[in-house]
Amino acid sequence: MEEIITLNKKNIANEHICCAFSDKKCADGYQQKKEWLKNEFNNGYVFRRINARAKVFIEYGPAEKGWAPIEAKNYLLVNCFWVSGQYKGKGYGKALLQMAINDAIEQGKNGLVTVAGIKKFHFMSDTKWLIKQGFEVVEKLSSGFCLLVKKINFESTNPSFNESVKSGLCPYNKGLVVYYSNRCPFSEYHVQTSLRQTAQKRNIPLKIIKLTSSQEAQLSPTPATIFSLFYNGKLITTDISICMDSRFDKLIEKSI
Repeated sequence: MEEIITLNKKNIANEHICCAFSDKKCADGYQQKKEWLKNEFNNGYVFRRINARAKVFIEYGPAEKGWAPIEAKNYLLVNCFWVSGQYKGKGYGKALLQMAINDAIEQGKNGLVTVAGIKKFHFMSDTKWLIKQGFEVVEKLSSGFCLLVKKINFESTNPSFNESVKSGLCPYNKGLVVYYSNRCPFSEYHVQTSLRQTAQKRNIPLKIIKLTSSQEAQLSPTPATIFSLFYNGKLITTDISICMDSRFDKLIEKSI
């Protein structure tokens, strides 16, 4: 197996962050994600990846400071967690997850918590795989999200979603509304450029809401704070590719 390395403030300038490292369109978003990571490192955030040019990594940190609308006292919140391409099925996912578990034990945490889809959602971990690793679903939303927990302290209170996401709706009920953050290097370009052009071409009103703090993210109407698109107030998708003109009509027709 390839070596697993941990990024930090000292080495992040010279290390890639797995996603969008060769996408020139997303160069600004790539740097913004690095700056986001630098800030989150101050809050105990962890980014681990294999020492290769690949998308094999895990991100997590204290849930109290997490960018998700959940209540999970004394848990570690697992965010992006990917193993792709030739590295699938070789034990990297289990190795990365075990490192997070070890950190949770060392820090005296109640366990790990993560947000995923009841069915597989874009830019989210595979719920079925997580359940096989000992996670359990503790809450489901009508919008298709679920909250998964792997407990270390089995007497601890279950995490829960915040009230802001319970309805599955956003406060704006006309046209397109997108919530996004710099948690993903792809989001800045595709929201600010692709989606603007796509909406303008179709004469659809578009409201863009960028989440710039964990406090804003914790009050968000969607658990997917990387990217979530609403149409007439209803959550449509977490798939950033819907921003592109070539994908928009087909994907939105499936969703409404």
